[in-house]
Order: sequence, then structure tokens, then C-alpha cells
Amino acid sequence: MVKTFIMEADLINPTATEENQTTEETTMVKVNDADDGKFEIESSSSADVKPLEVESGDADTSASPSPTETDNDGHKNDTYPTGQSPRFGGLADMVDASLRSIQSAGSAIVHAFTKINAEPGAPFAVTSSDLSDLSSERTHTALARVLEKAAKNLPPCVPEEEESLKNVRVQIEALVRRIGVEEEDDHARDHEHYKSDAHKHDMDMAANALATVVLRSKPEEGITNEQSDMDFRREVFGTNAIADKKLDSFLKLCWDAVKDFVLIMLILLGIIGIAVETTLGLEEGEECGACWIEGAAILAAVLIVVLVTATIDYQKQFAFVRLTRSLHETNTKVVIRNGHQVSVIDDDIVVGDILSVNSHSLASIPADCVVLGPPVSGGLRMDESSLTGESALITKHPGDVVLSGTTAVQGSAKLVVIAVGTASVAGKIKAQVYESAEHDGEGLDGDEESPLFTKLEKIAKQIGLAGSAAALLSLVVNCIKGFAFGDENPKDVLIEYIVVAITVLAVAVPEGLPLAVTLALAFSSNKMMKEQNLVKHLDACETMGCATTICTDKTGTLTANKMTARAVYTNGTDFSCTDPAVSLGDFVKQSSDRPSQSTLDLISTLIAVDTMDETTLEIDTGGNVKSTSGNPTEVALLVLACSLGNNYQDIRQSTRGRTDKGELSEFLVEGKQIGFSSARKMMSWAVPRLEGGYRIYSKGASEVLIARCSHQLMKSSDGNYDEAAEINDDSRQDILGMGEVYARRGMRTLALAYRDLPDGVDFDAKSDSVLNADGSEALEVETDLTFVSLVGIEDPLRPEVPGAIVLCYEAGIDVRLVTGDSPNTAVSIAYQAGVLKDFHFTGNADEKIATNLKPNVLMEGKVFRRKVYRIDDDGNKEFDQTAFDKIWPHLRVLARSSPDDKLTLAHGLNQSTLFTDMSACRKLKKEDNIDVFPDRQVVAMTGDGTNDAPALKRADIGFAMGIAGTQIAKDAADIILLDDNFASIVTAAKWGRNVYASIQKFLQFQLTVNIAAVVTALVGSFAYAKSPLAAIQLLWVNLLMDALASLALASEPPTDALLKRDPVNRSKNIITRRMWGNMLGQATYQLVVIMFILFAGPEVFGLKPGHEVEREDNENSTHYTFIFNTFVWMQLFNEINSRSLEGDCNVFRGIHK
Repeated sequence: MVKTFIMEADLINPTATEENQTTEETTMVKVNDADDGKFEIESSSSADVKPLEVESGDADTSASPSPTETDNDGHKNDTYPTGQSPRFGGLADMVDASLRSIQSAGSAIVHAFTKINAEPGAPFAVTSSDLSDLSSERTHTALARVLEKAAKNLPPCVPEEEESLKNVRVQIEALVRRIGVEEEDDHARDHEHYKSDAHKHDMDMAANALATVVLRSKPEEGITNEQSDMDFRREVFGTNAIADKKLDSFLKLCWDAVKDFVLIMLILLGIIGIAVETTLGLEEGEECGACWIEGAAILAAVLIVVLVTATIDYQKQFAFVRLTRSLHETNTKVVIRNGHQVSVIDDDIVVGDILSVNSHSLASIPADCVVLGPPVSGGLRMDESSLTGESALITKHPGDVVLSGTTAVQGSAKLVVIAVGTASVAGKIKAQVYESAEHDGEGLDGDEESPLFTKLEKIAKQIGLAGSAAALLSLVVNCIKGFAFGDENPKDVLIEYIVVAITVLAVAVPEGLPLAVTLALAFSSNKMMKEQNLVKHLDACETMGCATTICTDKTGTLTANKMTARAVYTNGTDFSCTDPAVSLGDFVKQSSDRPSQSTLDLISTLIAVDTMDETTLEIDTGGNVKSTSGNPTEVALLVLACSLGNNYQDIRQSTRGRTDKGELSEFLVEGKQIGFSSARKMMSWAVPRLEGGYRIYSKGASEVLIARCSHQLMKSSDGNYDEAAEINDDSRQDILGMGEVYARRGMRTLALAYRDLPDGVDFDAKSDSVLNADGSEALEVETDLTFVSLVGIEDPLRPEVPGAIVLCYEAGIDVRLVTGDSPNTAVSIAYQAGVLKDFHFTGNADEKIATNLKPNVLMEGKVFRRKVYRIDDDGNKEFDQTAFDKIWPHLRVLARSSPDDKLTLAHGLNQSTLFTDMSACRKLKKEDNIDVFPDRQVVAMTGDGTNDAPALKRADIGFAMGIAGTQIAKDAADIILLDDNFASIVTAAKWGRNVYASIQKFLQFQLTVNIAAVVTALVGSFAYAKSPLAAIQLLWVNLLMDALASLALASEPPTDALLKRDPVNRSKNIITRRMWGNMLGQATYQLVVIMFILFAGPEVFGLKPGHEVEREDNENSTHYTFIFNTFVWMQLFNEINSRSLEGDCNVFRGIHK
């Protein structure tokens, strides 16, 4: 295969004068790609390719060492044949010159642009949308398209530089052709051309061309620090400062509170009451005096309720703001501007900035970027779990896209910023959270109100209708009595009848209900805060109590987001620890067939020596690990060494050739490090032995290391020491088979081995028979190894998760795992957590792998999308609820999912009406023993990553992690788990159900008051055309007494019995039959007492009837005051009765708690 490279030699020296600038001829370079992977260079040119003299910083000529340059340890680097460069390996210097040529040409264009930029409005060759598409696609083909468009759209230069501009276009077009069309399937990265040196170097050049030519930046100098330049870039490409979610103003919160149906009725009553009493209700010549007091009192009650509700909501907003403000102020990054490194906050970063990233600071990437060359040994390794949910580290090379919100874990690199703010991937998700009106998730909208408030709204309307009917009945009856059977003058008494009817209606309306509900929710939310649940929206307290499904993320939610060794195979024995509360080291040491102490010490020494210094543990005086940093896999190994009873730092400092501290530091140069590379898939470190020679410790991919082992460490016959036995085919297969078992459990496997080397060994010698993973010759010293151990590493479950999920199932809450991990990893975690049970599997029950699951129990994201979306007649993608309903009752694990899959799942579950199809429900029960909840699902979604935000917002209740969660996820969530503990969700469910029960208790108390009061008012109006209970008296009862009653009932702590019940149906009336029986029974008792006092009281107690006193004397009546006090005392005792919803005889049970 022949590849053609077009290069420009000595295009333009930007430091030269216009008179001495020259343009050389084009050099055509043909690279013959031979079968052996080597390259032959053929050059055809009429001009020699000369070294370029470029302005300092224009070309990265010092990034790679010279062939004889030494490393930090004083050892010479590998030498290179004449005509080759360390940067480009097998390619000729002319390819290196090609890169420098592009950079030089880019510098010339930038030099030309400085003239153009003097005039305002100088355009860029690409738009923000083009760069945003590049960050979204993240493919090399997308980068090629951007460069291709840039080549066509480069703005014109002054005439003297037109030839340079033309040459730049030629070079970019040739580069685009060489990159070619990348395969779009999942195996694109395995393509031979993709992995070739030529393609890697092309991507190196493409990344630098993007920075230099397209974005007018320089890898070594960055952009200018002039404010005008940065302002222009913000104008063209946008700002990185995504506006924080606006806090609702106090007035808006007041407006939201006043929309309550009960409050609207009270406002109307107050206005009508004031209008009637101050106008129609006055006789000729009569002064109003305090006639307006009852109407004004009703309006004052409304004002109190609104202010209290709005104040509580306002304070909740600021509690969340205080939680996040400190984080924002510390988000600073290092960028290069004008050749100097400067620290700026994330908001000030612009497109074209050169970002310096290294793993030591675990830098979180603030914008979408492209990695610049030259490539660094080992590459930049990124943790993308916050966006993808996949905890595996991703290696980035020049030309690769690095997304905002991800974290650099290993290595260092320079990145050029390509998309900021809402143009970046994370920014789009944040916009979807903050600006749902513009980013509505493709129409996947749902209910705005919680189940509780939907039910309360319904009750309020029913009470309003009942009260209106009672008021109308009072008016009609009084009119019939007064006009048909009496001799009353209609003009004199009609207004009085209307006032009485309004009083009946006012008595019927539970004025204290909105305030009582708000206070109950606020009290419960404060209690939940103490139990690590920060409630952002008050109604979320109760909604969680109604949850029927939890769709949970894996990384950081079910798992600790911390790689941990969970299995080790050594001496022919497997030690797999399945209890997440027990460390692997303790498990091994406590096993009856534990390895010898010498084996355990050898494993610890191998780990301590053959890990990087950047990976560290902070260990307290008790030997416990307090914190970690560095490569997560190496952290897991070091923790294993510590749990085996060895301090890795002590081992390093006592090993000659490994430590740079203490007495042995002067012998560090005697050690030989062979760093990790993707080509070898292993890492080694050789240290001198006291008896002479070296011992080389190696760790790496299990399949690679095991193939290089000729011996394995076995326990001696008496078990007191170890001996190296020759490995046979059966032993090798046993080790490889155990590696497969670990992999099926969702673990990553690493092999540990060593070899003793003689004095004078050649560390650079190549093996004649063993090849590296990429097909190149292996180092001789890394062959003929002795196998020590196979280690299985996983991101473990949080210890409390299995128990929490058991409680969820007991409470009738289904748990579904949604993750970006592979199917087997997802199945392993789901089975350990208890999301999957044995009955979900078919075939061999011992093989808990994806292929053994029943249909639709596990589904990959791409299959899920294909099944639940259909294409309509217009070619648009449309959600298919019917197809979704065939899947979700079986679905327990969704693997390799995208952010949209979580959103789709939350929406589909929420909108499903499968429960109405009784035949389908019976079939599911009969064939699969699946019970479908008899109502629409109430969906809870947990997550900590940016990718979880849209689904958190769409779900009925969204949980975000307070420690590991991204800011976007926290903004979208309803509840924040302050301790990142999945078990806290059970606490939230328990408190949610307690809130629901507390509100039921309050309604039982409140409606008993209203039933008794309305009947009393009606009877009084029928008998005397006057209510014994005034509206202002009932207002006092409802507003003050009921508010305190609601707090008293809400303050009762939740009990474990609450989690033994099924969730409450969305459509189920909040007032149960038993509650109706309790209320009617208690109201009947109260009415009997009130009627006795009303009709027999004057004679029994020697009082003048109240209606006569108020009508004849126009004074307050002792009789009616007696009735009111009796009524109040009965309500106080009824509050104790209201503690019981189930009709318990002992209403005092638990009152002391």
C-alpha cells in the first residue's frame, strides 16, 4: 500500500521581511507500507527539504529527545537510524518536516491575520456549530471535515501572502485525504490503518493544524492575552460561563403559593365578605365600624400562608446555593497565553486557549478540547465515568477529543479548546437541565406536580364543591323559610341570608391545609437533612414515599467509584472475596488454605516496587487508608499490599534501586524502569539483588504476562515455603480459565510475575521468539518469567447497597440498573447488589453472565433504542410506548446505555398504562411471575454524572450525589445525597412514606373539624338563620391550631413498618375508607355534644340563647362562646385520636418517642 504525503518546505519564515520571503517547491513523499509494518520513504523533489527556521514556539522541535539524549535516570534512550526521528518512529525526517511545515505555515497565517484583525470582524474559517459537531462525534473523520471546511473558508490575506495561503490549503487537503474515512462501527479502533504510525502522525499534524491554522493559536504560545481578542472569540464561539440556574424571586414564590385552589377560594370569600358587609349589609344610616373584620381576617390568613410557604422555599434555594458556591470559586485552570502559563477560572476560558493538563492535579476538563502533539509516552488517560458511566480509563492521543467534565488521571498533555459553554457536550446537557423550554428532551415531558399535590388539589376541589353545595343549601332553605313560611321583608333579610351562606362556605374551606402541608414537608425535609438527604423541593419528600421504581446508575452510586482488588489466584488456589465489607487481604489471611507468608510478602513487594511514584496512599496511624491519588488500578494494588500487612512505602524505601529517599537514594540509578506502553501492555521494574544480578518485577494484562511465564510459584509439599515449578499446558489453562472467570464477574485481571537476572544482563536485548501485543519484538528480560499471582480488580459495591436494595424490594420498589458498562460487568454488579436474582437466569445457575439471562432482563442501549423508537411517515424518530410496555416488566439491567436511554426509560416507565391491560398483566404473572403495579409508575432516578442530569430532571424524583456528583446533576435533582450513600435512599423512602402518613393524619384531623363545623353552621342557619360558629372563629382554629397540629403529627419519627407496605397508588384517594369511618365517627360524637349545648344548653346551664343575644342586644353571646370553647377542646383531644389511621384502640402507642 502506498500513501502519499504532500509537504511544503520553507513556506514562509514569519520573522523574515517581505523581500526575502521565499516559497520552495512541493515535495511529494511516497510511503510504501510494507507487510512487516516498516516504512520506506521515496522522495521526489527538485528542491531539498531544508530544516525550517521558525519563530520560537511556532514548532515543537524540542518536544522529543534527540537520539543520544538521556532520560532523568541518566540512561540513554533508544537510538534511531539515520533519517528517522523519535517523534515519528519509522517515518523519515521529511514527515516530521511536514508537521513543522504546517506549524510554520500556520504561524505565517497567524502573522497575516494580525493585519486582518486590525479591521473588526475578521472571520474564522469554521463556526461554533462545526466545532460543536466535532466534540459530539469525537471521531477522526469529524476532525477531517472541520479541517476540510477550514481549508475552503480561510479568509483572504494580503497579496504578498496569497501563495502561503494557497500552500496551506494544499497541505490541509492532502492531510484530510490521508486521514481517510474512519469506519463508523464499534471496531473502528481495531482497524489496521487506524493503529498505524502513519495515521497517528497524521492525527498529530491534524491537531496542530486545527490549533494553528483554524483557531489562530500556537501550541507553545497560545492566544494573545488581549481583551479584544478574547471578546471576539466569545462573540464568535460563545462563552464558557453557563449562566447558573436562576433562583426564583421571593415574589415569584409568593405567586406560586397563591395559586393553591384553597387559597383562591379564601381570597374570593374575603373580597366578597368585605364587599357585602361594607355595602349591602349596612342599613340606612348605619356605620360599618368593624364589619369588615371577618373578610379582612380571611385575607390576612391567606397572606400568612403565602408568606410562610414562600419563605420556606426561598430558604431552601439559598441552602443549595451555599452548598455549591465555594466549589465554583476554586475552579481554576492553567492556560498558555502570550507564551506564559496563567491561571484563569473556568468561565474565562475561550476557544483556541491552550490548556495544560496533568494527572497530578486530577484536573477536571472545563471545555471540549482536542489533544495536541507531540505524543507523550503512555499518553493521557482520562476518567470519563461522569459522562459515560464507564469507569475504565480512556487513553487519549493527539487528534482525540477530550470532553468537558472528564478528569485527567494519568499522564499530561496540551489541549486546544474547541467548544465552550452550551456548545460543549456537558454544556448541552446543562442547557437541557436549565432551559427545559428550549431543550425539552424530544417531547419526553411528563407530570409537573407530585402525586401528593395532585391528590391534595383534587381534595381541595371536592371540599370546595361540597362547601358551595352546603352554602347554597343554607341560602335556599333560609329563603324558603323566610319568604314562603314567614313574614320577613326580602329586602331586609336577603343580605343576612347571603352572609350566613358565605359563613357556611368559609367554615367548609380548610384554611390551614396549605400551611399545614407546607410546615409538615418543611419539618420532614429538615429531619432528612440530618440523615444526609438535602431536599431541594419540598414535595420531593412525599414523592419518594410513593416511588415504585428506582433507576440507578452504577458508577459512584451502587459502587464506590474506587477500583478495588476483590480476587487473587496464587499457588494454584483462588481467593475470591464476595463480602464487600471484608478486604481481600484479610480474606486471604483468614482462609484455611492461605498462601505462605513468603508468597504474601512477595506479592506485596512486587506491587510496591512495580508501581509509579505518582500513585500514593495516605495511611493513618492505625494502618487504614485515608485517601488515595494516582492511577486507580495501581491504587487498588497498593491497598491490597497494605491489607496483606505490608507498608508499600517501607518496602520501597528499603529496596535498593527503587527509592529516592533515605540512605539508599544514591543507588536509585541502579534500578531499571521499563514503563508501561500500550504496545507491550505491561510494566516492569528491575532492582539489584544483594547476591548479585537483578530481580525484575512485572505486572500487566493477564493474557500477555501469562504467555511469557515459564514457571509458576507453588507451595511446597509441607506448605512452609514456595518453589518455582515449571508451568505446563494444564497449569497455563487453569490460570487463563481463572482469568476468564474473573472477567465474567466484571473484573479486570492483572498478572504479577518476576524473574532473576544475572550480572551484566542487556536490558535492551530483544527476544527472537516472543512478540509484544502490537507485533513488535519483546524485550528479552521480560520473558521466561515466574508467575506469582493473578489479581481481579473491580469497582466494588458499597457495603451497604445489598441491604438497601433488599429493603427496597420489601417496600415494593423495583430497582433497575442503567450503566454504560459492558453486559457482563453490569450483570456481575447487578447480581452482587441483588438487582438480579437466581430466577432471572436460565441454564447453568453458576454462570451469572449476560448470555444466561432470560429474554429482555438485560438489554444493550443500541438494542433498546432500536426497539422502543420507530420512524414515522415523515422520517422522524418517535417513541413507541406499546413496544416499550412489552420490555420494561422484564428489564432489570440496561448496559452500554447512552444519556438519552436513561431519559427514555424514565419517560416510558412514567407514562406506561400497562396496568390497565388486565390480560397482559395476568399473562406476565402466570408465565414470568411478574406483578405489575396497579397504577402508573412513580419513577426515582439516581446518578452522579453529567450524563444523568436530563433523566434526573424528567423522573418524578431525582437523586444526585453530594460528594461525587457533578454540579449539573445536583442542579437537576430533587434530593441530594450528602454522603453519596445509596442506603440513604431507603431513608428517603421511609421519610417520604412518613410524610404521606402524617398528611393523612392531619387530613383526618382537619376534615373532622370541617365536617362538624359545617353541620353545626347548617343546623344553626336552618334553626336560627345564624351560625353558632363564626367564620373568624373557625379561621383561628384552622390557621393556628391546625398548623401546630400538623407539626405535632409530622414530628413523629418514621417506623420500619412503613417499609413493609406497598407504595401508594397515584390514583388512590389519599383518604381511605378507614379514615372516613374515623372521621364520621368522631364528627358524630362532636355534633351530638354541640347540638346538646346549642338546643338544651340555655336551659341546662342557665344561659340566654345566643341567637337572641346577638340579634336583640347586638353583643357577643356567652352561649355561643361556650359552644366554641367546647368545640376547640374536642379538637385538641381528637388530635390524639388522629395519630391512628388504622383504627387502633390504643391511640397512645408510641406517643413518647
